[in-house]
Amino acid sequence: MQVHVLKSKIHGAIVTHAHLDYIGSLGIDTEWLEKSGIAPYEKIQVLNLNNGERLETYAIQAPRGSKEIRLNGASARKGLRGDKLIIMAYGIISAEKINQHQPKVLLLNDKK
Repeated sequence: MQVHVLKSKIHGAIVTHAHLDYIGSLGIDTEWLEKSGIAPYEKIQVLNLNNGERLETYAIQAPRGSKEIRLNGASARKGLRGDKLIIMAYGIISAEKINQHQPKVLLLNDKK
């Protein structure tokens, strides 16, 4: 049997831009993608802590060190600049490995 598990998570990301006239995706600072283990173009789930919205899209790279979180395309309707997000990616592992699995979690706060 295989199970879906949390692979990677960025907790506390702040929306810096929302671009409706774009093809879609969520732009994430490249450094944060690397630290969290989320790959460019990987499917992600985005939870908006300010309004309760949830969406699925894919990650794209924002400039390294920019601290940018860009809601693009239809995603721009799901949040506003300053909203706090949780960004998650999932993977599939065998049920036998569930007890050894540990997701990568990047915690962001206003001081970092």
